[in-house]
Amino acid sequence: MLTKLKKQVQQMLSSQARVAHAAGFTPNVISAIGFTLSFLSAAAYALGLVQPWLILLAVILLLASGFCDTLDGIIARNYQQATAFGGFLDSLLDRYADAIVYSGVIIGGLSNIYWGLAALIGSMLVSYSRARAEAAGIKMESVGLAERAERMLILAAASVVAFFWLPALNWGIILLAVLSNLTVLQRGLHVYKSLKKKEENKN
Repeated sequence: MLTKLKKQVQQMLSSQARVAHAAGFTPNVISAIGFTLSFLSAAAYALGLVQPWLILLAVILLLASGFCDTLDGIIARNYQQATAFGGFLDSLLDRYADAIVYSGVIIGGLSNIYWGLAALIGSMLVSYSRARAEAAGIKMESVGLAERAERMLILAAASVVAFFWLPALNWGIILLAVLSNLTVLQRGLHVYKSLKKKEENKN
């Protein structure tokens, strides 16, 4: 959904990528830093009920992690450092990061456990459905309402509101649970239609 905006942001971050590259940061190192920031964000969420200001810290760390997730790809493309393993590692760390952050929210008691698990599972399946579809030769970019960027922004926005009204984070998680699983459904339908069209073209 935010694919076009993401491409514009990537162009805007070219100067930051140039500085990071000049400083010797490789895409894999940036990916590892982003993962570490996600882990710290999850820890802040886990303690957010005890110290509400940590929820704002969690948001800052979450968005910084998202920044790293964008930056590593720009460095890889702009400086011919893209590798098959790098893409695999980036995707793998992204999945761990998502799961850890949702777990932090759940452990911290900031959301209903069942909705939290539904959001976590939906998040994993959004990525899995894309991987399986692309393995079958079907493009999935921009298919669905809640790709990773959208999910991250929804969680960040709900967290900021939660600093003033705590239940907002639970409502944000509920929204994420609904939208992520709806995205899986959208992608499933897209794959079905695409494969059916391929079969018809063969015949």
